[in-house]
Amino acid sequence: MKQYLFPQAAGIDTLESRDVPTPEPGRGQILVKMRAASLNYRDLNVAAGRAARGTLPPNLVPLSDGAGEVVGLGADVTRVALGDHVAGLFMQNWLGGDMEPYHVDSSRGGAIDGVLAEYVLFDQDGVVHLPEHLSFEAGATLPCAALTAWNALYAGKPLRTGETVLILGTGGVAIFALQFAHAAGARVIGTSSSDDKLSRIKALGASDGVNYRQYPEWHEQVLTLTNGRGVDHVVEVGGAGTLARSVEAARIGGQVHLIGVLTGGEINPTPILRRNTVLRGIYVGSRQMFQAMNAAIALHKIEPVIDGVFDFADAKAAYYHLKGQTHVGKVVIRIA
Repeated sequence: MKQYLFPQAAGIDTLESRDVPTPEPGRGQILVKMRAASLNYRDLNVAAGRAARGTLPPNLVPLSDGAGEVVGLGADVTRVALGDHVAGLFMQNWLGGDMEPYHVDSSRGGAIDGVLAEYVLFDQDGVVHLPEHLSFEAGATLPCAALTAWNALYAGKPLRTGETVLILGTGGVAIFALQFAHAAGARVIGTSSSDDKLSRIKALGASDGVNYRQYPEWHEQVLTLTNGRGVDHVVEVGGAGTLARSVEAARIGGQVHLIGVLTGGEINPTPILRRNTVLRGIYVGSRQMFQAMNAAIALHKIEPVIDGVFDFADAKAAYYHLKGQTHVGKVVIRIA
């Protein structure tokens, strides 16, 4: 079988394709024929050799997010059957409850090998079944971006119908947050540097868009749009450089879900205290959250927004497309 790996992780061009033996499932394991994988901003950091903590393993197979068909079963497997369509968990052993440090040590495409391969071994506990209406390409977008958005909106103080959500940008997490909020009957306001992208998110259900190049103090526009009250939830993907405006855009007592590290800077806690803001750090989610999210996706027949699909042989081009930041939604690699 073929798989991609980073012998050096010193840039996208160091990604290599190699022929390796197809693995055999052991006790409690399943073999999945991967059909598609998707990219996240994290994968650009991995390609550059930047690990979330510590150092990357040598010859790392990248990408955390993928979907495929179960084609092999080890002894004592009971959760899945041959032919099932599944997606892998981002953290293979975070099944439920609070996140613990050892969960991070099981994260695909970073701490352990990822899914950019024709066949991948999973523990039977490390997968979920895909909603029946989704293609493999759509299913491959769920493990990180979708689950992160779901965790933000529903794992803390859950989003309620009639509330307002602010999304920053048009990447995978932001677009999934828009779709989940819209399905719940919430109002969504989005920001972007592109009027074309703002038009696209309005077509997906956003009520308003703010061009942050036109309005550098974009939080003031958000306050105007909410009659000075502010939003109930901010899906904050920028990081320290945008957090101050996100706090100002939230209502007093609102929630800011801190996800991204796209911008540098320092965080001043005073406005957070003054506005009684709930600041939540979000790091993907558990299998329990994943299953709840998939139930909602199935109920509402939500279709993930895919910006582009690249062939397995063109994996590097998919990385460069993500790096170019012209996308709305997810970038997918079709494996087979």
